[in-house]
Amino acid sequence: MRSNTVGWLMLAPTIAILGIFGIIPFIYVLYVAFHQWNPFGASSEMIYNGANNFRRLVFDAEFLTSVAFTMKFAFFAVLSEIALGYLLAQLFMREFPGRGFFRTIHTLPLIVAPIVVGSVWRLMTTPSIGIIPYLLRSWFGYDLNIGRDATTAFALTVIMDIWHWTPLVTLTLLAALLALPKEPFEQAQIDGANRRQIFWHVTLPMIRPAILATVFIRLMDALRTVDEVWMLTSGGPGAATRYVGLHIWKIVFPKTDYGYGAAISVIVLYLTLVMCWLLYVALVARRERKRTF
Repeated sequence: MRSNTVGWLMLAPTIAILGIFGIIPFIYVLYVAFHQWNPFGASSEMIYNGANNFRRLVFDAEFLTSVAFTMKFAFFAVLSEIALGYLLAQLFMREFPGRGFFRTIHTLPLIVAPIVVGSVWRLMTTPSIGIIPYLLRSWFGYDLNIGRDATTAFALTVIMDIWHWTPLVTLTLLAALLALPKEPFEQAQIDGANRRQIFWHVTLPMIRPAILATVFIRLMDALRTVDEVWMLTSGGPGAATRYVGLHIWKIVFPKTDYGYGAAISVIVLYLTLVMCWLLYVALVARRERKRTF
């Protein structure tokens, strides 16, 4: 009984911070979502309009387009980061000269603020002064201009996200790989398993929890990305990189439609939770169900 009391007392500061900065703001946003509110308009009062904001977003073509682009962005970015992060984690497990130095250099993007990352990539991809357009033009004769090519702009946002967040995936998977016991691998080698079989039947099942946690973190981050993309493309050209986070920003700040922006935020949170739950069911629950039979 006493240990439980001590445990709750130690958790109390964390629970208080979570309530103040997480639960209370969410309740407030949910309340605003059911109102029409423009605090900078002629009338700054909240006007209750029921579920009109949610009905409106169902038929909002710009919102639906931004959701589609966001899903596409999250799919390519997270999948590439998991694959590349695993390969780098395997590489850093091997002994080679300068391994510690390369590990340190590899983690440097994580300490850079996202808005700075977007600014640097904007400078590197500017046609007149950027190093990337210069090299592509000199080596391949390709004229890079993200202001007029939607596909290139989208690809660069994905590449920028991969560059920024792959080190996080690498560190997570590297820690998981280093914690694996050696006995299952030795047993598999004695049984004559090759590298592919060891990966699919030994390594992958044992690091699945780490992969799942990493995918959850990166998926939630990718679905709400704003500052990096805003600095690089400002959502353009057109709406090619106007992801959900940017769409909410433009609804709330330039248009000052706080009620509709809050409704979109609630729906995006719901979609994120549903996607994470489906991913959990696909990767974990089904496997646990098979073990029970």
